This record gives sequence, structure tokens and C-alpha cells, in this order.
Amino acid sequence: MSEAQAALARAADAGIHCLAIPTPFRIGRVNTYLIDDDPLTLVDSGPNSGTALDVLEGALAAHGKRVEDLELIVISHQHIDHLGLVSILARRSGADVAALDLLAPWVQRWSEAMDADDAFAERIMREHGVPEDVRQALLGVSQSYRAWGAPATVTRPLADGSQLRLRDRTLRVLHRPGHSPSDTIFHDEQRAIVLGADHLIKHVSSNPLIARPLQATTDEQPARPHALETYIESLRATRAMEDVDLVLAGHGEPVTDHVRLIDERLRLHARRAEKIRRLIADRPLTAYEIAGSLWGNVAVTQAYLTLSEVLGHVDLLVTAGRVEPQRDGGGVVRFAAVA
Repeated sequence: MSEAQAALARAADAGIHCLAIPTPFRIGRVNTYLIDDDPLTLVDSGPNSGTALDVLEGALAAHGKRVEDLELIVISHQHIDHLGLVSILARRSGADVAALDLLAPWVQRWSEAMDADDAFAERIMREHGVPEDVRQALLGVSQSYRAWGAPATVTRPLADGSQLRLRDRTLRVLHRPGHSPSDTIFHDEQRAIVLGADHLIKHVSSNPLIARPLQATTDEQPARPHALETYIESLRATRAMEDVDLVLAGHGEPVTDHVRLIDERLRLHARRAEKIRRLIADRPLTAYEIAGSLWGNVAVTQAYLTLSEVLGHVDLLVTAGRVEPQRDGGGVVRFAAVA
């Protein structure tokens, strides 16, 4: 038995079953988790597609359950591969829907929130040198992805640090923003298990995507958040959790040594920041130009991801006093090395 199989078997012995659901995205399948408890609980849902629903129904049936048996659906964060089916599942089952209290209004006004998120992303791209044709193409991609998500009514808003009580376990609700503004993990302290969603993924570093703050109204233009700095703070908070020996991830295999993996990720971010500093040592560059130097011509669908990656590491350099932003007359920002 492999390490991953042993970890999943241990989770299953604790009543937590991994249901891997197909997505149309590059990351591949999303892991949802059935908690065989009272109430019968599903953590995350998969995207809004007939294929995903069919696979989920088959996975539930393998454990002797139906969609109609679900009593509680928990949303880990705002990305559509994790919440797209929530509304359908809740309507069919009558289950309560639980999510971080800061996320609840966003989920409930999903279409309006997505419009505001797209407008925010377009402004960030314009400020950081992304050409208009690429910006428009990315907005088109975002619109095409809308079908994979859907609004849902949150009936049980969860405060950071609160407890989600089931019959046989209590899950500590912990807000860990960074990968998204709403990332939430659920800590089963008795069993030393964390349902970690995309906060910590074994085979790939979670991209701290720059997103409109949850607290922002849809008609304001908030300042750009420093997503990577926020994510690093969240990683350090998770690293300090000594009573954890299994993290059930939202994609891929479980994490069985979160401290070692987090230390690797922190070193990775430091190396990437230094690589970017060397790139701009000779002349100021926009974030888009830096991304081109690092990765060349990436697919349009990945352009905002790479922009977020660059800006996150530039933020680390600016905070350290090693790089400074320079805004030209057109409002475009370039980053220059500090002598």
C-alpha cells in the first residue's frame, strides 16, 4: 500500500471518504469529502456539470448514499470547481449549506460578484502592462467559465475560529486566505486531520490568485491585495499547528508532513523572488514583461495566473525594500531594483 493509499485509508477509518470529481480545468480532478456522520456532510461539490454530477452520484452510491441523503454541504472557498454543484445538491437534498461568513454574500450574489471580480481583474491587468487584446481574451475566458459555477444560499455562516459540531466530531473552522480570499480549512483536532482544500496541495504550489477583497462592495475599486504575502502568513499559521499529521487536499494526494512541505514552499517563494529581482536589476519592467521573461508566451488561460505569480513575488521584494514601483503618466506600473 502506498503512502497516499494508507493516508486515505486512515481518513476512511475516521469516516472521511475522498470522492474525486472531474473538472474541465488544468488542475484535474477535485477532491470532495464525504463525512459519514450526523449530519451526513459533503465538503465541496465539484463543478456545475452533468459529468461531475454523474461521477459524484456514483461515488456516493459506492458508500451506500444518495444525493438526497446529504444533510450538510460545506464550501471550502469560492473557486467554481469547489462550489459549482452546491445549489443543485442542496435543492435535491434539502441540506444546509455552510461557508465562511465573509464568503456567504459572495456566493449568494454570485453573478454580480463575478462581474465585479472581472472588472477588478481587468483594472489590475491594465495597470501592470497586459495588452488590451490579452485582457479582452482573458475576460472572454472568464465569461466562458461561468457555466461551471452557480450561486448558492448559505444557511450556516461560519466565523473564523468557530466550531462546526457533528455527532462524532468537531471541526475547527480556520480562515486561511491567500490562494483565494475565502480559503477555509477544517481541523478535526481529535483525529489530527485537516480538510485543507486548496490551501496546501502536495504536487503543486497553490497559486495565490489576486482577487477582489470579499469585503469590497461591487461598485468600489479596492486596492490590490498582496495575495502571496497573505498566503505566506496563512502557511505559517498552518505550519504552527503541531496536532496535525494528515491534510486532506483539494487536489491530488494527501499531505502527511505539512511542516516539511510548507518549509519547501517558503524556500520556493524566496528563490522565485530573487530570480525576479535579478531580472529587473538592469531596467524597470512591468509585471507582464517579467512574466514573459520567466515563462515566454503562455496560454491566454494562464496569463492572469502568471501575472498573480509575478506580482506576489514583487510584493515580497517591495516589502523588503529591494524593489520599488514606478507609475508612468498612463498609470502603468513598472518595478525597479533599489540600489
